Amino acid sequence: MKVKDLEKLENEGVEALPSEERRRFLQFGLSVTGVFLGGTVLSLTSARNAQGALGGMRPATKFPYSPHYTMVMRQNHCIDCERCLVACKKTNHVPAYGYRTTILEQERPIGPDQNERIFMPVLCNQCNRPPCVRVCPTSATYKDKVTGIVMMDYKRCIGCKTCMAACPYNARYFKEENRAVDKCNFCADTKLKESNGKITACAEACPAGVRVFGDLTDSTSKAYKLIHAPEKVVWVLRPETGALPNVFYMND
Repeated sequence: MKVKDLEKLENEGVEALPSEERRRFLQFGLSVTGVFLGGTVLSLTSARNAQGALGGMRPATKFPYSPHYTMVMRQNHCIDCERCLVACKKTNHVPAYGYRTTILEQERPIGPDQNERIFMPVLCNQCNRPPCVRVCPTSATYKDKVTGIVMMDYKRCIGCKTCMAACPYNARYFKEENRAVDKCNFCADTKLKESNGKITACAEACPAGVRVFGDLTDSTSKAYKLIHAPEKVVWVLRPETGALPNVFYMND
C-alpha cells in the first residue's frame, strides 16, 4: 500500500463490497460511502446520518470481543518524528533490524518548486478475519479469544514465513534471536498489560496524537468518538482482502 493511493477520493463500487464486510462496519456504527482505487481504500462515515446506506439495518450492540481493541491513525498529524518506532522497539525488545510498526513516506508536488511530504503509520491491523492465522500450519499465530488481538506463540512457530506472505500490511518480520516470526500485538504483554488496557507504547510516545488507541465497545473512549464523528470520513486499508481490519485511518 503506497501513500499516493490515498490522494484519490472518487467513489466507486460501493455495491461491489461484500455484504458481510458492510454489515461488519455497520456493527461498529459506520456506513460505507465509497470504495476507492479498486478496493485498496475503503471510505466510511458515521451510520447515524446514513442508516439507509445498508438497507435500514440498525447498528449492532454486540462486538466479537470485549474489550474490542482498535487504533485510529490521524494520518495528517504525523510528522515522522519516529518516537513511536523508538518506543515500540524499547518496550517490546525489537531488534535493530526488526519492526512492529513502520511509517510510509511520499513526497508529492503541490506547487511550483514546492513539495509536500505525507506520512502513513502502518502496523498489524489486528484483523477480525486474519489471513495470517488462516495459513499458519502450526497455529503459532492466533486470535486472542478475549481481546481479538492477533498473537504469536513463538514456541509453535517453525519459521516457514507463510504468515508473512499472507499479511496484507507487510506487518511481520522474522526474528533471528528466537527463530520465529514477530509482530505488533498492541503491546499485549508489555505496555498494554502495565496500563491495564489503556495505552500502547507507540500511542503514548506520539507527541502529535496521531495514534489513538481505544476500545470499540467503550463509547466514552476517544478512539470510539473519532470513528463515529458524523462529520468525519474514516477509512481502512486493503478491504478487498476480506481481513476485516481493526485499525482505522482519518484526516482531522
